[in-house]
This record gives sequence, C-alpha cells and structure tokens, in this order.
Amino acid sequence: MATLPSSQPEPAASQSELAAGQPEPIRISAVVPVYNEAESLRPLTEELTRALGSMGVPYEILYVDDCSTDESLRIMLELRKADRRIRIVRFRRNYGQTAGMAAGFDHARGELVVTLDGDLQNDPADIPAMVGKLEDGDWDIVAGWRRKREDGFLLRRLPSIAANRLIAAYTGVDIHDTGCTLKVFRAQVVRGVSLYSDHHRFLPVMYAGAGARVTEMETNHRPRRYGKSKYGLSRATRVLLDLLSIKLIAQFSQRPLHYFGVLALTFGTFASFFVLVGLIGVENAVAGDASALASINRWELPLVSTVILLMMLVVYFTLLGLLGELAVKASGIHRRGTLDRLLNELH
Repeated sequence: MATLPSSQPEPAASQSELAAGQPEPIRISAVVPVYNEAESLRPLTEELTRALGSMGVPYEILYVDDCSTDESLRIMLELRKADRRIRIVRFRRNYGQTAGMAAGFDHARGELVVTLDGDLQNDPADIPAMVGKLEDGDWDIVAGWRRKREDGFLLRRLPSIAANRLIAAYTGVDIHDTGCTLKVFRAQVVRGVSLYSDHHRFLPVMYAGAGARVTEMETNHRPRRYGKSKYGLSRATRVLLDLLSIKLIAQFSQRPLHYFGVLALTFGTFASFFVLVGLIGVENAVAGDASALASINRWELPLVSTVILLMMLVVYFTLLGLLGELAVKASGIHRRGTLDRLLNELH
C-alpha cells in the first residue's frame, strides 16, 4: 500500500501551533474507496467540496484507490494538485472495499469520519445533516438509510431487504440499511479497527454490540451515472457467512467456556440417557427378563461405543472452552479499549 503524499497520519495541532499560524485540526475526514470510478471523481469532488465547505470547519477528502485499472489515479492526482485538502492512499493490488475502508480509517486525521461510495449514488449533500444529528444527539455512529433506493428491484433491492431483515433479527440491532456506505463515525470509534472480508457493512452492528450509540437517518440515493456495479447476487453468500462469523466472534470472545459448555452439556445429556437405558436393561436382565437379556447381548457393543464417543466429545468441548478462556485472557481483548474510554468520556 502506498500513500500519497504521506503514509502516516499527522498529529493534531496544539494551541501554541494554532497561535503561530499553523493549520487548524481537521474536523471532518471524508473517506472514499475508489475502484475504476474515473468518470465520477470530478463531479464527486465538486459535490464533496461544496457540502463540506458549507459547514465552515476544516476538512479533508481521503481517496483510497483500490489499484484501479482505468484513469482514476491520474484524475485523483490532478484533483490533489488543485486542492491540497485531497489526500490519496493507493493499494499495490486490488484488496476490496473493506480493506479500503480500513486504510481510510487508519489515515484519516479528522475528529469525525464520513464514509461514502465513489460512484455518485450517495449524495454528499446529506453529510451536513448527518454530522449535525451525530453532534446534537450525542451519537457515535449515524448510518445512512436509502429508503427510496434507485436500484433494480430483483437483483439489488430485494436481496438487500432480505439481508437487512435477517441481520436485524439475528443481531438485535434495528438498522434498516447496513449496506449503505454513507455513514458518519466518531474517529475514536473506528481508528485502529481490524476489518476483513466484507465486515465494513457490519460496523454499526459490531459497535452497537460493544456499547456504541448508533442511529440512522434517511438519505438521498441516486441512480448510477457512470460505469457498472461491482456487486451482484454472489455477494449474498458472503454477507451470510460474514454475519455468522461476526455473531460467533462476538459470543465467543465474551464467554468461550459458556459457548463450548453448551455443546459439552448437550453431548453429556445424551451420554447419560444411553447409560440410563443400559442400566435399566441390565436391571431387567438380572430380574430374569429374557428379552432384556437378549437386547443387552445384541446392543452391548454399540451402546458402550456410543457412550464412550459422547463422553469423549464432552471432554473435548470442555477443554476447548478452557483453552478459549486462556486465549481470550492472554490476548487482552477485554482490556479497556478506545471505545470504552470514549463512551466514559461522553457520559
């Protein structure tokens, strides 16, 4: 990954530096992942400059080029020459939108981070209202909601509606449109976050589970003007698998022994049942029941083998739970992190 012109976030200016005429600290960073969006970049930059400039605060536009194969990089460099508030991060190969988001979060210098797509379907004019809602309501994340979505119904809107309802039901976080890239975050929430696969779409869900205050706001959605969508129905499978992984990680990291303990208790219950059945058969055989004696002779080996297998599974999952507890404790995952400190400061 290459960063143009700097590969490290710049520290905020101190009061003495401001008095000496140094630039003010960046208030808003707009992070835009880009992949083959050459036609959209100039109008997008104009709209972003207009929207962010209307707020009267220092801002920057951070383009993350996912190794585009068209003229996107050349156009971004030209835009940067005309406006030094534009910064560029470029990957050496194509990594995907989630990696682009993570790189943008790491390099953003603003106190607030706005994310949006580079295809002009998200409307930058919504940004001032979303920032205002975040600040006035003391929220940590404001997610966009494309209520009137300008996409095809069968291939885009219908799968999205089904996925969003499934995510809301599965996670308990009532967000109508997790796939909308237009979001506003407090920088402390997302800085240093570890993202992979397609996890960027689950950020409100992930942080709501960690205690962040998440809300949503209806936003304007526009039809695509240039190029074609990078996503299709194949994304549905990845969304489902990512949803399972996030739910598993969230539960496992909180109580691994409890998670595996449920499995151990389940297999232990089955083992106890078969042991009880065997004891009843032995008791009847001792009492002189010929059919019970015949059943014991017939099922003795399968029954003993089943009980041994189930008890091995009980021991296996119990040890996995204990190892999980040790791993979680050694990783320090539950040490007070940035998000906890942020929430404590805000209350």
